[in-house]
Amino acid sequence: MGPELKPIGYVSTEAKEIPRTWQVSNAEGLLIIDEKYHQGLSDIKTGDRLYVIFQFHKSPEFSDQFMRIKPPVSDKKKGVFSTHSPIRPNPIGLSILEVLGINANKIRIKGLDMMDGTPILDIKPLDCPSETK
Repeated sequence: MGPELKPIGYVSTEAKEIPRTWQVSNAEGLLIIDEKYHQGLSDIKTGDRLYVIFQFHKSPEFSDQFMRIKPPVSDKKKGVFSTHSPIRPNPIGLSILEVLGINANKIRIKGLDMMDGTPILDIKPLDCPSETK
């Protein structure tokens, strides 16, 4: 039995087109975090950047046919681990998102590359100077 990951919340967005990667995205939405984790959000501020770890919940199961894929911006096939493909052996994604605002358990973000309803597994600060002293 492998590790069991439980979502802490989900993505809410009305964006119709979601870019393949946060690096080229201006899409906005909300991270709606379960209220039992509300206190854990207490130091997140507007302007912060967050690592958001999520599950590719709508991707097909990984098989050998996805080991090498042709990314949309390339004319050659590449190994899955050198791409942002949502079809992976472990369907886990990582994005860096900008915080536009926070209200209780809802974080308004920019740079979204996740679909509406995507399960959020964890959030971490991009910069955490208090932990580097």
